[in-house]
This record gives sequence, C-alpha cells and structure tokens, in this order.
Amino acid sequence: MSNRTRAQVHTFADIKPDFDTIVGSINYATMTTVDAKGRPRSRVLIPVWETDTEQPIGWLGTYRTPVKAAHIAGNPHVTFSYWSPAQNTVAVDTVAEWTDEPDERAHVWNLYRHGSPPGAGYDPGQFWRGPDDPAFQVLRLSPWRIQVLRRRDLIGGIPARIWRDPLQGD
Repeated sequence: MSNRTRAQVHTFADIKPDFDTIVGSINYATMTTVDAKGRPRSRVLIPVWETDTEQPIGWLGTYRTPVKAAHIAGNPHVTFSYWSPAQNTVAVDTVAEWTDEPDERAHVWNLYRHGSPPGAGYDPGQFWRGPDDPAFQVLRLSPWRIQVLRRRDLIGGIPARIWRDPLQGD
C-alpha cells in the first residue's frame, strides 16, 4: 500500500484525540468475527475504550452467545468498525478474550455507565441486573492496529493514520 493511502503514527497519543472524538460521537460499532470456515459475521455492539495510556484497551459487555463464543474460540481476532455519515471512520483490530474476573466486570460496568470515551457507553442496567449477573459477560479487547480517517483529511488527500502495537509487529 502506498504512503498516499496510509500514514504510520509513532504512538497511540498521535491519534487519541480523533479516536476519542469519533468513537464518542458514533458509539455503535460493527463487530466482525470469523467462523470455522473463514466466513465473516458482523453484528452491531457498543464497546468501551480506555485510551489514557500508551496501550489502549477495549472492553465489551455482551451476551456470550453460542455463535460469538465459537468464533472467538476458533479465532480471537475481532475487528470493530465505526463510521459516521460525516465520513469519519475508525477501525480497531483486536485480540479478544473472555474474562470472568469480578473486579474487571465491575470496572467495565462502570466504564459503560460513565462513557469511555465520553459519549460512548450506556446504562448496562437496561440489560443486566449488575456486574455480577451471570448473563453479563465481558470481552477484553487488546488492539494491535487502529486506523483513523477524518473526512477533512480524505478530501485533502491526507492518508488514514494507523497505529500499530509495537509488540505485535506487522
């Protein structure tokens, strides 16, 4: 891919303000997993993100459906895509893993209630009784690649900016 279509950034901090703004304004992401035959499956969900560190981390409070669980067990690479009609986009490639740690479940519950980044999230009490509800399941999302593209950059010929986890390589 040519340098006209993408630009590598050195740290997540280089794209954090735009990541937070775009994700916070869109809230809903298309989550894509892959089945055992390599076929993609998408669904719309709301992950939350902690972005105040060098290494961002995501969380998804969700139901552990048989399809979602089987896909993640077979291939933990999961992608989240955000798109707005203003043509602002964020794509987050992650490795997902289920966590049953009570402290993490409570932490994620609170992230949803307070919005992370601001504007994202919702009251999880609409779907579950609390963070200890057995139906409230949590996926930890470890991003290895994040791409941000703003409409104004697209129009100006400025390439999408891409952050990669330096520990994951290309």
